[in-house]
Amino acid sequence: MSDDARPRFTAGELAARFGLELRGDAARVVAGVGTLGRARGDELSFLANSKYRNQLAESGAGVVVLRADDAEAAPMAVLVARDPYVAYARIAALFEPRPLRAPGIHPSVVVDPSAQVAPDAHIGPHVSIGARSSVGAGAVVGPGCVIGDDCVVGDGSELVARVTLVTRVRLGRRVLVHPGAVLGADGFGIAMDAGHWLKVPQLGGVVVGDDCEIGANTTIDRGAIEDTVLEEDVRLDNQIQIAHNVRIGAHTAMAGCVAVAGSTRIGRYCLIGGAAGIVGHIEICDRVVITAMSLVTHSIREPGEYSSGTPLMDNRSWRRSAARFRQLDALFRGRAPGS
Repeated sequence: MSDDARPRFTAGELAARFGLELRGDAARVVAGVGTLGRARGDELSFLANSKYRNQLAESGAGVVVLRADDAEAAPMAVLVARDPYVAYARIAALFEPRPLRAPGIHPSVVVDPSAQVAPDAHIGPHVSIGARSSVGAGAVVGPGCVIGDDCVVGDGSELVARVTLVTRVRLGRRVLVHPGAVLGADGFGIAMDAGHWLKVPQLGGVVVGDDCEIGANTTIDRGAIEDTVLEEDVRLDNQIQIAHNVRIGAHTAMAGCVAVAGSTRIGRYCLIGGAAGIVGHIEICDRVVITAMSLVTHSIREPGEYSSGTPLMDNRSWRRSAARFRQLDALFRGRAPGS
């Protein structure tokens, strides 16, 4: 976007719009956002982490969003917020370019005669919509998406590009699904019979609540009998695996490469760090934080922060620690290692 085309707001307008306290020049114009270290005079930045406080004095930003305790150290106009990162997110959204998506169906789209598409939905090129499926009002289905049979795309939802809804997937309102995600594929159900694997039919679906976001190349398998469920406002990062019959509570967020095995129930307001693994058939209560690379092998029934794994160290120290780890049982029992 050219500088002339960028939206512009004064610091006073931003303060009034978002209910923030302004200290400094109300007429200062903001035409974009930037980091403390690189923002220009017509850009807004934020300070949410105290370790960056020393950058305030040298910052070229015209306006900075920060807490009241940091305001005295800022030589520029400031917007005082209880949570600067939240306030920044709301302001930055004003400068995010949003492509205009005209209502209608591209000529290359294939729609089953039994499917329904709202008149004001946008269906991009090379999309396939299966039998008995529906696309709601104001929804956007980007290029290359596949919507299988018996699926629902709720009002205002967006499938960005190359998203696959395999079968029996129901998205609520305002759901955002990023490229490459696959929802409703077979869950991993197999049974051993006379030395050979027998595939167990996956007869359930996937239900995604309102205001969820699903990252690129994330997969959510449909249930074996009942549905796999994401309650409202669940946020999944890229390359996450959610197995069949998992249930994730409202407002829970997971970072990239998390894997959740089948039939696990995760509570509300949980935070799951990147590459964590969660075994199947367990329960995690509300408001649990699981740090990155942790392996959860049993149910968690008390809110709090949980970790496992070994922190990074130099390789020589790690090899010594690994060797000592193998000796722990003998040491605990009062025996000399190797005896």
